[in-house]
Parts: sequence; C-alpha cells; structure tokens
Amino acid sequence: MERFYPESCRSAVGQPQQVVRERISHPGYLGPEDNQMGHSKFDPASRERRAWNAGRIVGAKRALKPQQVWAIRFWLNRERRLRDRALFDFAIDSKLHGCDVVKVRVGNLVSGGHVRSRATVVQQKTGRPVQFELLEPARTTILAWLEQRGGALDDYAFPSRIDHSAHLSTRQYARLVDEWVAGIGLRPEGYCTHSLRRTKASIIYKATGNLRAVQILLGHIKIESTVRYLGVDIEDALHLAESTEV
Repeated sequence: MERFYPESCRSAVGQPQQVVRERISHPGYLGPEDNQMGHSKFDPASRERRAWNAGRIVGAKRALKPQQVWAIRFWLNRERRLRDRALFDFAIDSKLHGCDVVKVRVGNLVSGGHVRSRATVVQQKTGRPVQFELLEPARTTILAWLEQRGGALDDYAFPSRIDHSAHLSTRQYARLVDEWVAGIGLRPEGYCTHSLRRTKASIIYKATGNLRAVQILLGHIKIESTVRYLGVDIEDALHLAESTEV
C-alpha cells in the first residue's frame, strides 16, 4: 500500500518525493514497524540478538538507607577488609563521583599526621572544587588504612592492585560496590557507585528539605540537576508543606 507524504517533503538526500513514494511502495520496503532496534526481520542473527538492557534494571539507582550503610560497615569489618571499609566510608561522606573517589590522593585527606575533618577536591566532571566533611567513623578507618598503606602525600589513597603507582579503576570500584551490597543480601542490579554518592545527600534532604544545601554538597552548578538527581517530586513537596505550620 502506497503511503502518502506531502509533496513539499523531500528525502534526506534531496530526492523528489515521487522517488520516495515509489521506494516505500516497493514490496521489499521495511517500514518502522518492520525494523525494530535497527535490525531487519529478514536478518537471522537479529532473532538471537538481545537488547543491551534486557534483564537489567535501568534508570537511577537507589540510595542506601542508614541501616544498610551500617550493615555494610559491619560486613566489611567482619570480613577484615580495611581498605574497602575506608573506601566505603570515604565515598559516603564525600558524596563524590566515582571517578573522583578513586583519584583522591593522600595529601587531600591528611594534614599534620591527622585525617582532615574537611577536605576539598576538584571535580573531574565540572572542573570546580567541592568541599566535604569527614566524620569520626570515616576518619578512623581512613587513618588506619593509610597507616597500613604507607606512601607519600602525592600517592593515590586507593591504589590499583596491578600498578601500585596508579589509582583504583572506576570499573573495579563498581565491582566492589556490587560485592558490598550483595554481602548484606541486596540485589546488586539495583545499586551502583552513584548510590553511595546519593546516600548522604538523600538523608540530608529528607531531614531538612534544604535543596540549596544539598546542591552545594554535591557540587551541582544548577539546582535543577539536584532536583533530578534526588528524584524530588510532587509528593516530596506536599509532604514538606504538610509538615510546616504557619
């Protein structure tokens, strides 16, 4: 059946519409409904080809709840994984992207033989500095790990297992996060490195409703990015309004 398009339309290569009509009326023409995901139905291999997201949970990964954070800490302590416990605590408190977490240097964390209570890192994604706090549990585990690790101030705090002068890869960091959440009985498909970045920010927002403070802590340039990142919706807004008396 011939399909109609306005005479003013021309094909992508500038051919007259008459040529286009002749082409789409040809018996061998494959319309959009015959060519799903860019694969022809006449291609035998396409029948076995799976979509890239088949069986995966897509979309934003959920943040950890406070009890899950402590469950992971307990599990890491039980498994005697000091490096991982320091990495986990640092990721939760710093709220940094994974690429910034793995590239932090000893000098960013230590001053005068002590772990800083506040530190600053220049974000790779934006090129802007972001300041973060390190609470007592994180400072204790980070100091214990750095004492065991050794090295100079310019060294990476979390080095690669293959090349000790290089930093832990973001891919290996993601694998570790999968191990941690699986260790406490959670499905790794529902969590990722962004879950750790989002965890404390979500807790702060739920406790205060202060989006501007969370925006500063996450290093977002626009507050709209913070809204999307936290998944703030009308229910959150109404809950804050209902809990506020004037």
